[in-house]
Amino acid sequence: MTEEASTVETAEAEDGAGQAESKSGLSRSELLVREGDIAADYIEQLLDIVDYDGDLDMDVEGDRAVVAVVGRGLQSLIGPGGATLDALQELTRLAVVQQTGVRSRLMLDVGGYRERRRAQLVEIATKAVERARQSSEDVRLDAMNPFERKVVHDAIADQDGVFSESEGEEPQRRVVVRLQK
Repeated sequence: MTEEASTVETAEAEDGAGQAESKSGLSRSELLVREGDIAADYIEQLLDIVDYDGDLDMDVEGDRAVVAVVGRGLQSLIGPGGATLDALQELTRLAVVQQTGVRSRLMLDVGGYRERRRAQLVEIATKAVERARQSSEDVRLDAMNPFERKVVHDAIADQDGVFSESEGEEPQRRVVVRLQK
């Protein structure tokens, strides 16, 4: 991620945090806990409707609430490439916004999918850096969702002599690994 893009995202996150406190009257940490509670209630109702068993774990990591569904037989809630999980996360965020009036950055995980995917993405980023260094050419990765791109950008930011940028429009937005000149 470019330094400019990172600065813009940080400013947007800080603006959103201030907006959250002023709209709700809650501190940022209290709002994140409330988001997790609302999301957990929403997911619990969903699990009841589809007759799935799963335990819910709620946490706050950094500046976002995280709700994880833990259990067996939850693969259909993840879907191919995490597509169903991404859709459920967006629906859950909408449920939170409906009750709080504040945009949510909540992260939903099912069956540990996001952590496994994070490890895969770090490996993909590492290999892309190696390919860029060997070929001295830009390496364009497959299209990724925003969560995946952030993981890749973070992994590449730790590498010397390379940087990453996103290019394209959703849903075909991708990370490009470039050598520093």
